[in-house]
Amino acid sequence: MAVIKHNEEDVKLLARLMRAEGEGEGTQGMLLVGNVGVNRVRAECLDFKNISNMNKMVFQSPGGFEATQKGYFYQRARQSEIDLARKVIKGNRYHPARYSLWFFKPSGACPAQWYNQDNTGRFKSHCFFQPTQANCPSVYSTY
Repeated sequence: MAVIKHNEEDVKLLARLMRAEGEGEGTQGMLLVGNVGVNRVRAECLDFKNISNMNKMVFQSPGGFEATQKGYFYQRARQSEIDLARKVIKGNRYHPARYSLWFFKPSGACPAQWYNQDNTGRFKSHCFFQPTQANCPSVYSTY
């Protein structure tokens, strides 16, 4: 059971985003990127009110992902990445991105908040941030 509407091209698009943004941090890093992407499609709040599908999420501007501006993103998705994308589309959530809508790589320690969003933790080089349930209930909804 998927938690967002998708087709095969959407799965491959998410897989490419997960690789381009998270490959340097291994399988877990790619899964965390996938969680953020799926959460943004589900969000219906804050900067993501009109992000209703995978394509809008991946290419959101402003506020999208830097990886879409690099050639590496445009390479074909590999089966291993497609399999990871399917996991997050099916609703698997991983800490610290379980309810996160943002992540970034700071030069030092993770700040407690980023644009008024609470830090949920760090994985390797990246810090993750999530909205409150009051500000964005759709991210917290059960499947």
